[in-house]
Amino acid sequence: MNLANIGASIMHPSECIVALAEGGFKTNNGPPRVGKGPMTSKEDKKSSNEASLPKPTQAGRIELCQEAIKEAMRCLGNGDKDCVTRLIEELVKANCYNGNAVGKKVAGKVKDVVHELWLASSGDNEFKCELLTILRDLGISRTWVGDALGMGKNLNRWIAKCGIRWEGKVTRNNVVKAIESLLRRLGWDEIRMCETLLKYIGVDAEVLRRYGIEPCDWVHVEFDEVYFMGIALSDLHVDFVEFDKYKYIKASLDTTNTISAVLFLLLLQPIQRPSISIKWHDGETGLIQVGYFITVRADKWGWVNREELIKRIRALRPEDVPRLIAGAVDGDGSIRYEFNASRPLIEISACKACEKRVFLDALQEALGKLGIKSHMYEDEVSNGARLKVYGEDATKLLRLIMPYLRHPLKRLRAKLILMLYDGKIDYDTFDELYNQTKYGDSNNDPKRFHGLEALAQAAPQTHTHGE
Repeated sequence: MNLANIGASIMHPSECIVALAEGGFKTNNGPPRVGKGPMTSKEDKKSSNEASLPKPTQAGRIELCQEAIKEAMRCLGNGDKDCVTRLIEELVKANCYNGNAVGKKVAGKVKDVVHELWLASSGDNEFKCELLTILRDLGISRTWVGDALGMGKNLNRWIAKCGIRWEGKVTRNNVVKAIESLLRRLGWDEIRMCETLLKYIGVDAEVLRRYGIEPCDWVHVEFDEVYFMGIALSDLHVDFVEFDKYKYIKASLDTTNTISAVLFLLLLQPIQRPSISIKWHDGETGLIQVGYFITVRADKWGWVNREELIKRIRALRPEDVPRLIAGAVDGDGSIRYEFNASRPLIEISACKACEKRVFLDALQEALGKLGIKSHMYEDEVSNGARLKVYGEDATKLLRLIMPYLRHPLKRLRAKLILMLYDGKIDYDTFDELYNQTKYGDSNNDPKRFHGLEALAQAAPQTHTHGE
């Protein structure tokens, strides 16, 4: 057995936990050998490093945490509150209270120690206030302490009673707000974000403005729940999560698309500041998927029950339908001009054999309220279904939905097509400007598969999003 192991084996549990917090065990050098004086600092450091054990594994960390918890419980049994308090400090410093580091079971036992000490101090308000102050100074959140003491938000009464200033942790969302505020003072705003995005994908904003087209007005388009119903019908993915006896939904929008990476962020922000996820979409090709998600109480979310959603669509008044269609087009739809047929085309797609297929029928029924003829197509090969509107009906529909569109290229195409039909631009000008909105076929097209790069350039404040 080497000297380091002997040193570790005879340590008191509290000494072990301190060593764990510092990242390993160290032994002191013994007396100098015969004929040699005291070691120099370099030699001392070298010897100390050689005698250090590697950082503990998770299993080793858990074992040491458990030993310290047992020791704290023994101190409680002996009525030694100072001993328990000291061990709680060491447990926190060693991260034994963090369920992500040691597991919920061990972290829960640390809470038990705190709770038992609180109960053992019944009638000793001075000690309780001292304990709360110690926990605050250790950087533990009020939520954790309130849960450990079984108080929840009632902890605030004790904090006030003890006269403790216990500021809540600065959340990442608040940091994001501060960064956005700073960026705005430095000149950043949504228009600049839009211009950067358009430049990145090869659209010349200044050329468009010379023809009286504002390509960035989409950033200020307001939307309501009817528009968002259209998004919910198409791109929105919903998962159910149960937490603390409540049912929550995690609503997410994921994309590899350049424009959607910015648009989806703006769509979710009015509901709740979203968190961001970045992951591989395809490891072989190197495609990266950007996603945004929000988590809200299920009973506060109006787009969960699909049957109820269809009922709400069918109950819409004709004047509300354009906002619904605009949301669906911004989601899984497209606006194109078919040059070979000299006509516009609006298309909304869904998978043929999935639960979203029924939404296309509901949308087709809604279009009927506007007197717009649409056509349903199903493809056995791609297992897809498409709702199409073309020709004069498409032109009529574009006039109705254009004010509500938020996807910059789809909105721009709608404007160009209407300007062509209204005689505000000639065919050659239309062809030239429309070409800027076309997507390329390769992965190198900046309009495709470059969501993360676009996000980095167009919306620098989003770097810090995420929980």
